[in-house]
Amino acid sequence: MENLALRSQLALFDQQVLAKKRPKPMPKPAFRQVWVMLSKYWTNWESALMIVKPETVIRWHRTAFCYYWARKSKPRGRPLVSRSTIAIIKRIHRENHLWSAERIHDQMISLEIVDIPCPNTIAKYIPILRKPPSEKAQQSWKTFISNHMHDTWSMDFLTTPTLMFRVLHVFVIVNHARRQVVHIGVTQHPTASWVVRQLREAMPFGEQPKYLIRDNDSIYGKDVVSFLDATGVQEVRTAYRSPWQNPFVERLIGILRRELLDHIVPLNERHLERLLKEFAEDYYHPIRTHSSLNREPPLIDPSAGKPRLTLDAELDSEPILGGLYHSYHAKAA
Repeated sequence: MENLALRSQLALFDQQVLAKKRPKPMPKPAFRQVWVMLSKYWTNWESALMIVKPETVIRWHRTAFCYYWARKSKPRGRPLVSRSTIAIIKRIHRENHLWSAERIHDQMISLEIVDIPCPNTIAKYIPILRKPPSEKAQQSWKTFISNHMHDTWSMDFLTTPTLMFRVLHVFVIVNHARRQVVHIGVTQHPTASWVVRQLREAMPFGEQPKYLIRDNDSIYGKDVVSFLDATGVQEVRTAYRSPWQNPFVERLIGILRRELLDHIVPLNERHLERLLKEFAEDYYHPIRTHSSLNREPPLIDPSAGKPRLTLDAELDSEPILGGLYHSYHAKAA
């Protein structure tokens, strides 16, 4: 044992001090294990120790003792949940945000997913809602719009300057079902009674929606509210400073600005109203495509067949809005 003790110290000294020119040798785990074993089976081990102090070997032994029992008594706990299972839990919760952890657990059992965690574990991976759910189940704004697409209109205002620097107010109403422009009105001095008149013109012979989305503009006063109540239309107000809650009419306003108002200078109310109606009737409704309508214009039924043009077919075009846009069709033989 004395021979083993001396040779281990010489090997450590030769490898580190002489080869790497270190001023002090650094014992490795194997060296520490050798001296811990020597201290237990050799009574005179302190006399052969030269590189470190005997207290250091005793500390090595205590550290190894703590490490051994820490690993041996390490709590196992619950089995780890795989990333694929966590992704499935989050997807089910994202697509069904009203489901509880127990409901998600039952759905995963019906899907026969391997290694399904318990409901308490599933609850750990469900994102915390920003608002606590009330006693009555609430639906998101996007879900509300999707479920009432065919019975919902929305209205809003936009402004544009004229040639003589007057500001004209444009009132638009859009149908959510096919993105169709229901009504367009132009005035320089909008009032609540004028808005009521525009709504009456947009709803002839009882053709009114079930819901009408609007913002919190002060122009929608008591006259507008009374008219909507009398016609049986339920108004839905958006939150303050939340234009994203009225996306269809905001998108229409952006289209009007980018594709018409930014390229013309209206002379007066009558001129602007004529251009807007021509834009809606001759270009927006029959020609302009929408990505949400499967690349179809609002007034074309997507279920109807569309004729295909051959490569050698000749196209004929008709100008719209003085040549700002064109409509294309196959030239007659």
